[in-house]
Amino acid sequence: MILSSKQQQILDFIHRFLSRRHYPPTIREIVSGCGISSTSVVGYNLKILESEGYIRRRPDVSRGIELLTSHPGHRLVVPVIGQIAAGEPIPVPTPDIWDVAASAETLEITEDLTRGRGGVYALRVKGLSMVDALINDGDIVLMQSVNVVENGEMAAVWLKAEKEVTLKRFYAEDRRVRLQPANRQMKAIYVAPENVEIQGRVIAVIRQLG
Repeated sequence: MILSSKQQQILDFIHRFLSRRHYPPTIREIVSGCGISSTSVVGYNLKILESEGYIRRRPDVSRGIELLTSHPGHRLVVPVIGQIAAGEPIPVPTPDIWDVAASAETLEITEDLTRGRGGVYALRVKGLSMVDALINDGDIVLMQSVNVVENGEMAAVWLKAEKEVTLKRFYAEDRRVRLQPANRQMKAIYVAPENVEIQGRVIAVIRQLG
């Protein structure tokens, strides 16, 4: 079975929790740690993980989750939620955030591409500003949903005033943010820090051949 992104997120959380604390999480800890809306959603996905042999549960014990195997070679599905500009910023479908839930398109990938990260989604690249980072027009980038990145990381950056988003390397400088293309023929974009919202970091690139 191909795990959904939510099921993979829960499985990853259980694994990390066990590695750090040496005992399994409760359902409420999974709700909090994964940012899931309710215990019933977690319970539903735990039943699927149990039926597929990823975990074993003891319903009479609050921490009764046993991780059976990490299944390192299995595949999972992530949503493709639109396109992002690798060039000048372009408008996005929603005014404030990427609407992951509304995505009708999905992408099947191997788990090694996510490297155990949760909150992964995909975007199609439009433009050539990141070609020196081996990201071409039409490629797909896998993104991790985060709101903070380190200087030099490639990020999806929302420009609040312009209501546009762009894919660039992020640099927080003195009193400004520099959004740096990876194309020698293109100039950096400079914006005020209060006009910037990070919506994800690039964790992998899927090249489109032909």
